[in-house]
Amino acid sequence: MQTYIFIGGNLDGLTAPLPDEPESIKLPDNDLNKVVYVRDTLSVDGASITFYRYEDLTPSQVLNKLLEYYKAWVVYRPGSRW
Repeated sequence: MQTYIFIGGNLDGLTAPLPDEPESIKLPDNDLNKVVYVRDTLSVDGASITFYRYEDLTPSQVLNKLLEYYKAWVVYRPGSRW
């Protein structure tokens, strides 16, 4: 099973293994509504990452969130000089 990151919504920043790659996932929200996460891919040069984004996020919002995660990872990783 491949593990994917969820971006936006209540699952923002969490990862979960999925047995296959569904196009979208409907998950329960805190108030008994369903939230939809859509499979998406970010590619740069020859590298790519597949993730599930909250359906209401724009591509620029997703990119901003990915950059925030990366910055936090750099600052808080073991041995960081920040």
